[in-house]
Amino acid sequence: MKKLLLSLMVGASTVLLAACGTKTSSSKRNSVSLMQTSELLSLDTSEHADFTTWNTLENSMEGLYRANKANEPAPASATSVVKPTDHGLTYTFHLRKNAKWSNGDPLTAQDFVTAWRRSVSPTTKSGYNYIFSGIKNADAITASKKSPKTLGAYALNKHTLQVKLEHPMPYFDKMMVLPAFFPENPTALKKFGSKYGTQSKYLYYNGPFKVTGWNGTNDSWTLKRNNHYYDQKAIHLDELKYSVVKDANTAHELFDQKKLDDATITGVTAKGLQQNKDLIHERKAGTYYLRLNVRNGKPLATQKMRQAISLVLNRKQLTKDVLADGSQPAYTYTAPDLAKDPTTGKDFATETKPSDTYNVAKAKQLWTEGVKESGQKGTVKMAIVGDDQTITKNVAQFVQASVKKSLPGADLTVRSLPAKGQQSAELNGDFDMEQIFWLADFADPISFMGILQSSNPQDYGKYKDAYFDKQYQEAESSHAADVKQYWQNMRNLQERLNTTMPVVPLYQMVESHLVNPRLKGVLRHPVGEDDYTRAYLNE
Repeated sequence: MKKLLLSLMVGASTVLLAACGTKTSSSKRNSVSLMQTSELLSLDTSEHADFTTWNTLENSMEGLYRANKANEPAPASATSVVKPTDHGLTYTFHLRKNAKWSNGDPLTAQDFVTAWRRSVSPTTKSGYNYIFSGIKNADAITASKKSPKTLGAYALNKHTLQVKLEHPMPYFDKMMVLPAFFPENPTALKKFGSKYGTQSKYLYYNGPFKVTGWNGTNDSWTLKRNNHYYDQKAIHLDELKYSVVKDANTAHELFDQKKLDDATITGVTAKGLQQNKDLIHERKAGTYYLRLNVRNGKPLATQKMRQAISLVLNRKQLTKDVLADGSQPAYTYTAPDLAKDPTTGKDFATETKPSDTYNVAKAKQLWTEGVKESGQKGTVKMAIVGDDQTITKNVAQFVQASVKKSLPGADLTVRSLPAKGQQSAELNGDFDMEQIFWLADFADPISFMGILQSSNPQDYGKYKDAYFDKQYQEAESSHAADVKQYWQNMRNLQERLNTTMPVVPLYQMVESHLVNPRLKGVLRHPVGEDDYTRAYLNE
């Protein structure tokens, strides 16, 4: 998931705070204070998808499944993890009859159908309608060839949801923990109309908590206990308090002042705290990378120039000296620790790593040849766009210095923008390089590859490669049930990206967290969002 974005998925090792000691709901303080590094822009999953939105909804909404301690799909709104029938083409889910929304409405199968139809629509703004691909008629709907009402999701009765696929999808269960597949309350949609999800009060919630106090622009909000949630005994906290903290030093100070129970730190701040007793590392199946704008007429439309950008970046220096928080260099778009290739027994990212990753001499040669091929004369002016977090600025400055120092005639400007400003630049193609993040939605390389299809709404750099599209389509359809052919498609896709370079990987996400030692029961997923819904404070 981008920005996030962005990661819900299975197969990598999980870091879990051991749930030891005594749970308490009667302590003097029965709430925890958490942070996000960017603003909350929306709570409507059909209209928006980023890291802060999904983190908030992960703890206030609930889909058919949720990820458990082992990072495997477990029953949530559905009563069990079901096995498909009809040769893998039909899934029939039975919903909990005591599940309700925060306004008291019963949760029904139609709530899922309604939400999925909204989200798969070609007019949705979330950029996530592609995730429904594989469900009957989804591709035709996103291409405006069929009505959303034809989507292969059906309410057989009040508590039975049936989903029909166009081809087997071995990873379908893993996808069902994604916020993209959460239900939506029809009463709220009708009552709030265009305001739906624009403030916390314009939404109903079916999870353990409900969002309060967000007016659409403020940088703090609170998740309060949802008294209509069906499993009250599993919930121990009364509140989850969120605030936006963009600077790691500020996060550290707030943690020391006991104003944060879980603080994310990076850069120099993280480097100086590596021996702190309250520090933990979360290894995530996510990649920070540069999205390159390959539109005709843009400076980086030429492949050799893009290859040069990648080869001029010393990622070991970036992670050691700039990040200094345990993050690891990334040499492939697909993150390490995401999945093991079952046909080789190797980590997928490791086996597809390019042989040449840092070579300034070769970069200069490729750059010179590429500039000549492109017909550009004089200084090649470019802009790198990112958000206004301190760490994002630091990484941008590293890229800027590397490019200016080693590539003849290259002039790179840094543009640090608030979240809404970056989103606007992204949607309008107003960038040459964009700093972005993708956290896998589920533990399979195809979760990364999807957004680089030429038909994908999140292909904001306008990458269009016939070979890449063909390999993806084969993996998603005719080769989906053939393990050998499927993983050959995956390797072909990553190796194609290594050559055409529409994205330049920078580093793998390894989050450094300062955590209150009393905070227990948090599920820290390597793929997807962290789950605080069953957390508690030790006495």
